[in-house]
Amino acid sequence: MTMEQTAQLAGQQLAKLCKHTLPGQNDDALLAKIQALVPDYAVRLARTGSEWYRLGGIVDMHGNRIANDLVEWTERTFIECGKDLQTLIDYTHSQQLIATRQTGNTLYFVIQTGNRAEDFIQLDIDKIREMSDRLLASNVMPPEDLEDFIDPLKPECIDTFGIGSARYAYRRKTDVTVFMSEINKYHLDKHPVQRFMEDWDRSSIQAKAMLSDDWIVRPFRHTGRFGEQQINVEIINTQTKNLPQLDDIQGKKGLALQNLLTRFDRQAGYPFAWFFYMVKGKLVSPHCGVAVFKDISGDFSYLPERDAAILTDWINTPYNV
Repeated sequence: MTMEQTAQLAGQQLAKLCKHTLPGQNDDALLAKIQALVPDYAVRLARTGSEWYRLGGIVDMHGNRIANDLVEWTERTFIECGKDLQTLIDYTHSQQLIATRQTGNTLYFVIQTGNRAEDFIQLDIDKIREMSDRLLASNVMPPEDLEDFIDPLKPECIDTFGIGSARYAYRRKTDVTVFMSEINKYHLDKHPVQRFMEDWDRSSIQAKAMLSDDWIVRPFRHTGRFGEQQINVEIINTQTKNLPQLDDIQGKKGLALQNLLTRFDRQAGYPFAWFFYMVKGKLVSPHCGVAVFKDISGDFSYLPERDAAILTDWINTPYNV
């Protein structure tokens, strides 16, 4: 991807695009606009995440916007009320204010930029809906402190109504090639996700399927042992195929085991799929890898040479992601 094409996917440009695109029955309009930014590369929606919930803002009884951020408004108004909680509660009651909630899903778009496993750009975009949630301060059980005011355990709920239209909000762009190069600087050993991608590239899959067809990444931060912020990443499967579970293989070997693996790979859509589902997830037990290794170390030879080499490396230095 050229510098000019990369610039078309700058965060500011994507945020503007999201702001000016209204969600419809599906997300085709947003997909088409992203595709128009990079016409030489295929863009697709890889996954729609499960629904999440978070605190919203504040409106009055007629749905007129008072604040976009409930927490910021509460902390600021609490100070304006002389840090007197009862004054804040009385003010809230007099104005008949309502707290809103935001629900949404994160959409994960993928742009394949090359032939390697890590050669893709991932765009994370939230689709958000805002609804009325509760009286900002309950008349029945008034809040006892500021935390209870912001997010009460026993809110006084009201009949729900929508606030404005659904909207898109740009969250993050991850150039996976660049990101993996950066993350490897912070790990003495090869990061498991990096090894996962390299194993994909040297396996028999590489010519038949792209990693991003079935897997995406989730960058995140966590706190290290000494309080330092560390960047990390996990890999997430995007498929909803009904795959068999390979966890009870006791006594299976030879042709019987090969048939199980072949059936799994066929349903997954590519060869050697069972190995990657073993390394990530619970569908395939590590005992399966051990059993296959015993087979190919003995009288059986049903794995291509390159896949056998990957399995041997895993036996010698196991990893999971």
